[in-house]
Amino acid sequence: MNLLPCMWIDCIHFCFCSLSSYRSTLPCVSCRQYGVVPEQRGLVKDEPSVAVRSKQAQQFDWALAKLDSSVRRTGRVTKTLLLRIFHDICRTGYPSGNQALLLLRSCGSLLPEVPLAERIELSQQIWDKLQELGTTYDVSHYNALLKTYLQNEFRFSPTDFLTKMESANVQPNRVTYQRLIAAYCEVGDIEGASTILGFMKSKDLPITEAVFNSLVTGHARAGDMDSAEGILSVMKGAGIEPGPDTYLSLLNVYAEKGDIAKIKQLADLRFLNGCGYIIFIQNILRTFFILILTHPFVSISSDAMNLCLSLITHGHEETAFSVLKSFTGLLVESQTSDSPDLGNFFLRHCANMDKPVENIVGFCKDLKDSGLHSSPLQFTLQCALEAKKTGMAVELMRSMKEEGLPLRPHYFCPLFTHYQKDKNIPGELLCWICVWLVGLCDRIDVDGNILIAAELRTEASRGNLAGLFSLSNITHTHTWFKSLFAGLQYFCCSGPTEAPFVYLYDSINVFIESRKCQIGSSLLFAENVAYFLYNLIDSLNETEVHSKEEQIREYFGLLKNMVRWQTLKHSVVNRSGLEGKLSFLEKTLAELKAEGKPASSTLKKVITVLCSEEKLERALELKTQYETDMTPAAYATLINLCCRHDNAEEALKLKMELARKDSDAALDAQKYVALVRVLSKHGKLEEAIDMLKEMKEKDVQLRDSTIGLLTLTMNTAAMKGDANTIRRLQETIFTLGLAKPSSNLCSPLIACYLESENYAGAFDATVEVQKQYNQMPKIHDLICGLVEKGDAELLQKVMEFLSQERGEMMMLYDLYFAFLQTGRYKEARKIIETPGLRARPTRLQWFAEKCIAAQQMEPLENMVDMTVKLFECDRDDMYHYLLRLCKETNDWQKAEATWMKMQEENLAPRERTLRLLADILKNNDKEVPFEVPEANDILKEADSMGMVLSPAPYDTLIKTLLASGNIEDAMAVKNIATDHIPGFSLSDNANNLLIISQVKRCQMKDAMGTLKGMLQADQVPTQLAITRLVQGLASEGNSQDIQEAEALVKTLGSIKLSSMLFVNNTALAHIKNEDIDSAVELLESFYIQNTENQKSSISFVFRKVLDANNDAVLDKLSAMAERLCNHFASYRAATDLFLIYLDTGRTEEAKFLLQVPSLTNQDIHSIFIPVQAAKIKALSELIPDFTEKENIFSHLVKCYGLDKDFSSAKALYERMQAEGVKADELTLKRLALLYKEAGETVPFEEPPESFRFYADKLNKQRSESMEPANN
Repeated sequence: MNLLPCMWIDCIHFCFCSLSSYRSTLPCVSCRQYGVVPEQRGLVKDEPSVAVRSKQAQQFDWALAKLDSSVRRTGRVTKTLLLRIFHDICRTGYPSGNQALLLLRSCGSLLPEVPLAERIELSQQIWDKLQELGTTYDVSHYNALLKTYLQNEFRFSPTDFLTKMESANVQPNRVTYQRLIAAYCEVGDIEGASTILGFMKSKDLPITEAVFNSLVTGHARAGDMDSAEGILSVMKGAGIEPGPDTYLSLLNVYAEKGDIAKIKQLADLRFLNGCGYIIFIQNILRTFFILILTHPFVSISSDAMNLCLSLITHGHEETAFSVLKSFTGLLVESQTSDSPDLGNFFLRHCANMDKPVENIVGFCKDLKDSGLHSSPLQFTLQCALEAKKTGMAVELMRSMKEEGLPLRPHYFCPLFTHYQKDKNIPGELLCWICVWLVGLCDRIDVDGNILIAAELRTEASRGNLAGLFSLSNITHTHTWFKSLFAGLQYFCCSGPTEAPFVYLYDSINVFIESRKCQIGSSLLFAENVAYFLYNLIDSLNETEVHSKEEQIREYFGLLKNMVRWQTLKHSVVNRSGLEGKLSFLEKTLAELKAEGKPASSTLKKVITVLCSEEKLERALELKTQYETDMTPAAYATLINLCCRHDNAEEALKLKMELARKDSDAALDAQKYVALVRVLSKHGKLEEAIDMLKEMKEKDVQLRDSTIGLLTLTMNTAAMKGDANTIRRLQETIFTLGLAKPSSNLCSPLIACYLESENYAGAFDATVEVQKQYNQMPKIHDLICGLVEKGDAELLQKVMEFLSQERGEMMMLYDLYFAFLQTGRYKEARKIIETPGLRARPTRLQWFAEKCIAAQQMEPLENMVDMTVKLFECDRDDMYHYLLRLCKETNDWQKAEATWMKMQEENLAPRERTLRLLADILKNNDKEVPFEVPEANDILKEADSMGMVLSPAPYDTLIKTLLASGNIEDAMAVKNIATDHIPGFSLSDNANNLLIISQVKRCQMKDAMGTLKGMLQADQVPTQLAITRLVQGLASEGNSQDIQEAEALVKTLGSIKLSSMLFVNNTALAHIKNEDIDSAVELLESFYIQNTENQKSSISFVFRKVLDANNDAVLDKLSAMAERLCNHFASYRAATDLFLIYLDTGRTEEAKFLLQVPSLTNQDIHSIFIPVQAAKIKALSELIPDFTEKENIFSHLVKCYGLDKDFSSAKALYERMQAEGVKADELTLKRLALLYKEAGETVPFEEPPESFRFYADKLNKQRSESMEPANN
């Protein structure tokens, strides 16, 4: 029994090989009688660079993981996956030897779905292509190719193979000779095998078990069974004990001879009992399935599947089906789904291999009758359609029709789409013929993508109702009715109302009489008619309504009858199939209950089926009848159904019953949120809040999808105008910590007021949300609503609030986007032309993306035009947004006009913009009026022509490529330069860019190597490169390399680095490795040893920890800061934490740190970059008795100056006068400028010198005062 797990794979192979009794029926699998290995030809390319080799290693790991995962899961590799990896490897241009080996090894038995000849062709293609790309083959590659030949039964000349290896200067090894012996033995050539065997002996190569196994096969194929059986004795005489592989080889040759007696004798398979060959395979698979139950490490399912696939590939689908049935028969009990689908892989492969349709239909019938598959014919039809096998699809549809299965018009969509994509008119005609053959010609509807759709749309756009009705005799599809309503709408807007009434009446009659649309389409049609009627009647005056009253009543009568008929049809269609399943399950349930057996599982299945069919009342009846058998899972399913049916009472009742039965039972997050939604919707707010509290108590985690459902729940309340419910839900969610405040979760409260156009309430809610949660959602919608309403007074209040919270410049952008959105382009232009307004790329991008998503060309185009003079506006970005929308809408005319505008502006667009424009024009068969130059391609062309450039162009191109992160191309250019210019090396700037690019790609070892290379070449790395490298090492938790980098940099005295760069990042590296104690020890010891140095900040560490929401680390760092204050009088860490709390809006946490003894002017300056008035005000409110008020006021004036907020600056100056705070000269200079720009008289004497003069003077004074202050 211990031997069997090891022999499983081989026994499956044995079962397959025993099919050789049918060998005469196998197709010819060799491309020619004797094949030889392709000659290793062509020049070997240059050795790839270190960066490319690194890329190769990564790609090899990825490919290996992909293939390994496939083999582990299924025991095979798909051709699609193999080709994908092959093409990806080829794309790099530098395929490695490992990659070649990986591909070659996958071209044999791991491709059971691929015919043998096709596998050989694939292996030859891979060999030739990789050799062409410069792969150097060694003996392992030749051996892998030999294995592929053997597994695919490819006939080749072993002597020619050896000759080619020798010509390629590759020496064969023992494995080569073993496989060559196997090749001879496969055709029964014992003489050839003996020659190789003698050669092995002459070279003192060991004769292994594999050689003897091949000789067993060779003697048998030569017709000498005695010698084949005698090999076992020879092996024992040579001191080699025959193993499982040897016995398997012998079993294989017995199977080829059809000698069942010998098989029984050798294998002692007593379960055969004289059964035939098929029963033998069934029983051996059954035996190994029993084995898998006792030895879980053996994978039987994938091997049996692969056996079936191989049998189908070789033309033995009947045998494969018998194997499938014996295999799946044992899995029926483990099938958990109510709709079994065992055998999908079998049916798909039969379709892909073009097996006879009558055979496939027989398989489908057998699978369905035996309960292994619920819908095998439909699944096979899907496979045939996906494979574009029109003939097979038609025959399968005929079979479905004969069995009474419904045929759907959309079945032909994949075929029509495929032929239309290739512009294959004969193929489309063939599809139409097939549609007619299966009797669907009167029902076909391919979503308007077929031939008459364009004509329908054209007639509709012209309002040509008569033309539309002339096409009704061709089709009555949903497309026709959709086009009809477009035409009616056009006609109604531009002409008399008489015509729409006439045509509408005719169209309803045509529809009812034809009965040729699908149920969903007809119901949609009815809704469209009703919608159209509503708008049409709404547009009529009273006289017209009275004159058409009789016709309108007739329309409503027609619609009523049609909807009734469709509803009746819908219920009849869906009843088929469901009744049988339910009656069977209910009968089983009653029997189990009568016999006193557990019925929970069956009850759960019945309830699941009823819930899927939305049969709430019947499900509740069963719950009442079998309440003692209800499980938590059944309750959860039923509760969810009640929520879907909006039945709050029953859902709550079921939840309470579940709690009484099992107080520990918890629903999943989605069901809890569904309960919250339905309860809050029906006024049961307290119960809904209780559900949220229960989620917290039972630690039910919310994912992004369920958080989205919470937003939807509050949006439902917003539609009803229930602001109180939203507030209570938000307060509970955020207080319990179920989710963090976000714009999406806070937006329903504002939407509640916006929905009812209560803009004052919306503004109050916005202020409330901003104060409580530091969020400002729906502000754009609020401003747009006020602009459209024309409420100038409230708009002014909103703008003042935004100016206070975000600054004047951001407020102007909010107003500008609102004017653009509402079409007030004149007002928008005035805003964007405000003197001193600068471009804010992120804000401009936000609005541009909004326009692209909504396909709003007009506001986007106006924004591009208006920003032409905006200071620091990237014009290429603006036009790139516009061209992206042109591509989305396929508007080549607008793209062409955009190109003209770019030329008018004398703009030099980036390559990405030119490529985008070129794509739009090419896709519309328009001439591209420019060339898209690729510097890299030009250089390669120059290199191919033998042109040698100076070092400068190479260096410039390398830096350009590295600046865009393109390391591979940069290294390729470096290799070209090195070939032409002896001693060429990367410049300082190029190496610095290389370090930064490598860090971005997380190639930290390469980045460290580049740094060391620079230092060895006496090059000086930049501050940015070192900083990025150290930060990258910290993100990987590599504290050792950080220390090494610090030691390397210390040798350079000219680089000004932050004194805390290495300390902070070493601490972060410890935190990354979850070694928090070491991080705290490092920082604490640093401050203890440097108590006099209060400049060294660890705010970078605090910010990273806060960004990661790592509360555990934050608690320990806070405790460290407190210890430093209390025991060592070191206040810098506490000051940093206080300022970070303040900067991130954590005012409450900041209050706990108010015992920090001193906040210096330097501290204030460090946090407010970029300065924000709101945060400075928050600081002054937290510390009202702050002694250095002149510094706070100075920073506030700077903020107001940047925001052009004169009113706030004026009020601040008056406050300074009242409180007796003296302003420095720079502050007075800024105030004077604001007064003059506002057109008011400056109330003080303006300092006469420039801003720079007073700024330098102030900096000097501060630096001189720093040393005494520190002392």
